[in-house]
Amino acid sequence: MDTQSLQAFLAVADHGSFSLAAEQLHLTQPAVSKRIAGLEGQVGAQLFDRLNRRVTLTEAGHTLLPRARQILVMFDDSRRALSNLSGDVSGSLTMATSHHVGLHRLPPLLKAYTQAHPDVRMDMRFLDSEQAYQGVLDGDLELAVVTLAPVPDPALTVVPVWIDQLRFVCGREHALAGRDTVALSALSDYDAVLPGHLTFTRGIVVDTFARDGLQVNVSLSTNYLETLKMMVAIGLGWSVLPETMIDDEIEVMPIDHRPIQRPLGYLFHKSRTLSNAARAMLGMLDDARDTTARGWS
Repeated sequence: MDTQSLQAFLAVADHGSFSLAAEQLHLTQPAVSKRIAGLEGQVGAQLFDRLNRRVTLTEAGHTLLPRARQILVMFDDSRRALSNLSGDVSGSLTMATSHHVGLHRLPPLLKAYTQAHPDVRMDMRFLDSEQAYQGVLDGDLELAVVTLAPVPDPALTVVPVWIDQLRFVCGREHALAGRDTVALSALSDYDAVLPGHLTFTRGIVVDTFARDGLQVNVSLSTNYLETLKMMVAIGLGWSVLPETMIDDEIEVMPIDHRPIQRPLGYLFHKSRTLSNAARAMLGMLDDARDTTARGWS
């Protein structure tokens, strides 16, 4: 059971398509089909059903899927461990970051990293924080630098690097604009624009209201904070945004409530052997940790 056949199997399973799997692997579709056929011969079972242009896993395919991921993760781990013996900081670093962190926190650090380690090939992926978490858990990503979950998975090492101070904001023509103080309960009477309901940031905001027995009326959602800021500025609703994004286009509301904070930082799988390239990145991230993040619990 060779790794190339397992990679083809996972690509077809993830995409539900032989042609899309071929594109991902930079192979022809017949080459992918040949690898799948060889794997089916090795395991003695059909792995996919092909019905009306749809490709779905058989029972045998579902059984093999998690094991195939584990085998490839173990193979990559072994290769990294052997490569690390040289001490060189080179090779590839597969890393994800959220759009906000990638735009507002990482650029100076990434510039310094690429200058210090020119032999590292960066495979940088911009994902929602929640997708990045899953990618690290599944073994697809070596590192992620994102918004941290309120309750991290015990399989992950999670380290805060920065603490975002979140502020309640509205447009300058909003009904709540210009007030000396605004009760948290007053916001429940107006529409909010927030990140999607499965995001960590949305959960932090909703939980803040729930602790006071309040609800949030969300009219629009997007996971891009820059888009949320635009929606607030044109009057589509109030929102909660990092202090670093606030400018003259929007107004901070003086809410009579304790500040809301969210930790931003890095995570990796505890069972994964990190490459020298990843360790070098973690060293820079550790050096960049602010004082508040070091005391975060």
